[in-house]
Amino acid sequence: MVNEFLDYLRYERRRSPETITSYSCSIREFEDFFHQLDNGLDWSTVDEDVVRDWMEHLVDGGMEASSVGTRFAALRSLFKFALARHLVERDPTYRLEPPKKAKRLPTFLKESEMNRLLDDLPWGTSFKDVRDKAIITTFYETGIRLSELTGLNDVDIDSDYHQLKVTGKGNKQRVVPYGEELARTLRDYMTCRDREVIRHSDAVFVTSKGKRMTSEEVRTLVKDKLSLVSSQKKLSPHVLRHTFATAMLNNGASIESVRRLLGHASASTTEVYTHTTFEQLRRVYKNAHPRA
Repeated sequence: MVNEFLDYLRYERRRSPETITSYSCSIREFEDFFHQLDNGLDWSTVDEDVVRDWMEHLVDGGMEASSVGTRFAALRSLFKFALARHLVERDPTYRLEPPKKAKRLPTFLKESEMNRLLDDLPWGTSFKDVRDKAIITTFYETGIRLSELTGLNDVDIDSDYHQLKVTGKGNKQRVVPYGEELARTLRDYMTCRDREVIRHSDAVFVTSKGKRMTSEEVRTLVKDKLSLVSSQKKLSPHVLRHTFATAMLNNGASIESVRRLLGHASASTTEVYTHTTFEQLRRVYKNAHPRA
């Protein structure tokens, strides 16, 4: 049955040699497992419990959920093929699901690190320094995406009502409010920009030659500035978006409010930040409680 399946992948589906080798290894691993479990088992008598035990065995051995899922997918493909060819009477993988991948907690900077960067470290008065501080402050105070920042034009800033009109994923537009500090920072930057740079674009954030800044240029300056206060490997505009969301929740904002500010379509996307704030709470508890 296994050889027939592998020939099917090779000659009918035209799968790559690497894919066939991967499928073969996964299937043979499972075959070895159920033979060791019960020498009387074969492909026609394997049931859901055996498949479930195999996945638990892999997880207990330290295998990541994604790798277990890859092996399970190979096994499911085999049984689907075998059932269609009447080589087995039932598919023991039909009602099963592989283990879920653990959600990675977003990387973010502490409020103290951002305060140190924006308040304590020296910022020059050159066009580049004023612009870079305005970019960092915009990310931190609004949580907008990199593409949303580079896409900002002057007409998108409502300085009277302190709000930005940004275009997010799927060309969906939303309005994001901002505070007095960012209002001053943007005002100072735009005054400096209009005085020192001949613009060739309607963009808010431009290079010294007046062109709209590229995503790569913004990524580079953000990484350079954040590295002054953080030793984390990942330092990017998206880290500042995570930092904004975490700071908002830590200071009493609701999930729904943060969802709308970030432009998430679903609250489930935003809920990952509650795990982050809970981990912070857990660390505080362990450090503070005498019996923790």
